[in-house]
Amino acid sequence: MHALGFIECPFLGVTALVADHAVKTAGVRLLGFETTGNERILVRLEGGVAAVAAALAGAEERAQQLGAVVTTSALPRPAAGLERLIHLPNAQNPLYGGRDQLLPTDHPATPDSTMSTKQPALGILETQGLTAVLEATDAMLKAANVTLVGKEKIGAAYVTVIVKGDVAAVTAAVDAGAKAVGNLGKLVAAHVIARPHDDLVALLPK
Repeated sequence: MHALGFIECPFLGVTALVADHAVKTAGVRLLGFETTGNERILVRLEGGVAAVAAALAGAEERAQQLGAVVTTSALPRPAAGLERLIHLPNAQNPLYGGRDQLLPTDHPATPDSTMSTKQPALGILETQGLTAVLEATDAMLKAANVTLVGKEKIGAAYVTVIVKGDVAAVTAAVDAGAKAVGNLGKLVAAHVIARPHDDLVALLPK
């Protein structure tokens, strides 16, 4: 039986870790993230009823480990009319310049960017304040051999920068970036995902 799962989580940096854990917990598909204009992000999942329930339980467990409070919900046999709220066109938000959604269709794979089981590690650094994240990004790129994946804005001056590389380099880069934030802004999250799930990588620029 088909079901939809929803996880509402604070901050993009934390949301990425929670979603990654959820899709690794059970055989579900990550449909995307939807921004709300503040720090909350909605994660959309789909799969069998039991798989979605397991994924949501995994998400709650991971959020608790990160000290985050999440709201989860499962919809078995969703109404056909709900589809228009789940699969909708993306747009740039004119208020803060970020995407309304992070969708796998925004960054289609090319022959040179085919995903594999050996994904590079991801480093995720989130601040409240653009000056702080620019300073942190510069420090990350100078500290280790990492590649800048991209920048995402979710509103309320929250900005996330993502880098990729081997685990040691990404760890060193994120540590340097977190220290560089200093008094320039608020450090919200600084995390490393050693082996990100393909579904999470698909939401990000290649």
